[in-house]
Amino acid sequence: MKTSIPSQMKAAAIDRFGGPEVLGMKTVAVPPVGPGEVLIQVETAGVGSWDAAEREGEMESLKPGKSSFPYVLGTDGAGTIVAVGEGVKIRQVGDRVYGSGFLNDKGGFFAEYAVVKADNTALVPKGLSAEQAGVLAADGITALQGVQDALNVRQGMSLLVYGASGGVGHLAVQLARRLGARVLAVASGPDGVELVKRLGAEKAVDGRGGEDVAKVIRDFAPDGLDAALVLAGGEGREPALKAVKKGGHIAYPHGVEPEPRAPEGVKLTAYNGESNAEVLTRLNRLIEAAPFHVEVFQVYRLDEAGRALEAASKHHLGKLALRIH
Repeated sequence: MKTSIPSQMKAAAIDRFGGPEVLGMKTVAVPPVGPGEVLIQVETAGVGSWDAAEREGEMESLKPGKSSFPYVLGTDGAGTIVAVGEGVKIRQVGDRVYGSGFLNDKGGFFAEYAVVKADNTALVPKGLSAEQAGVLAADGITALQGVQDALNVRQGMSLLVYGASGGVGHLAVQLARRLGARVLAVASGPDGVELVKRLGAEKAVDGRGGEDVAKVIRDFAPDGLDAALVLAGGEGREPALKAVKKGGHIAYPHGVEPEPRAPEGVKLTAYNGESNAEVLTRLNRLIEAAPFHVEVFQVYRLDEAGRALEAASKHHLGKLALRIH
């Protein structure tokens, strides 16, 4: 069944860079589909902490060209493919997919339709809802590339996930457990501790709760930790990282502020979460191996995108979502 594709769509977009006041509902052109790309009718989109920075123009230095307006935000989302570009073999019209397009010059997922490279999409994993799929791509890729590609987490390793109850962190806890690691999770707030325990962390501690994190780590790994994935700042972080043993490894995605420092004799790796067909295939395989949970803290309507961006900067677990269709 062919869906008729309109020429225009509703989107949460900006006409200039700036504060919350620049984001509003607009009617914009549906983006054209080029070779190697797919057009997705968006059901849900993820709301990231970086969306506000993008709205303010802080990401411009990362782009090859200058942005044009109206500018549609939204790095990742999920929906149904309604058109495929020339040369696309891996996807077809009717596929339910999730995907991402960081700083995409054809616009983001805060819209009724989005165009991304076919290689940056994957079929929605079995067992996930539309909201869960919509918030998965960017954080799932960042989590997997942290635990598997940067840290080479494997059976029997002891891993600290610092910032474990956030979007990337709660996925990293589950992926690391699936790869056989023992996980100590430093989460935010009692609700964060409860979440990561439920997701399989052997030990969980509130990074802001006044508990002696260093002591908890010593009890968990008396000989020191093998590795740490750092996803947040906070005053308890440096003492926690001192527990990584010589020959161990600390990794963090670019954008974590302030950047962590490694103790002497410990390797430090900064990385970007970068989408491609291979990493999405691996992510789906691990997710579908057993029941998997993607924490969607709250769902907003598309016309509430401004409120969602504001909420993304405050305490929440997992990820926030926008429901488009």
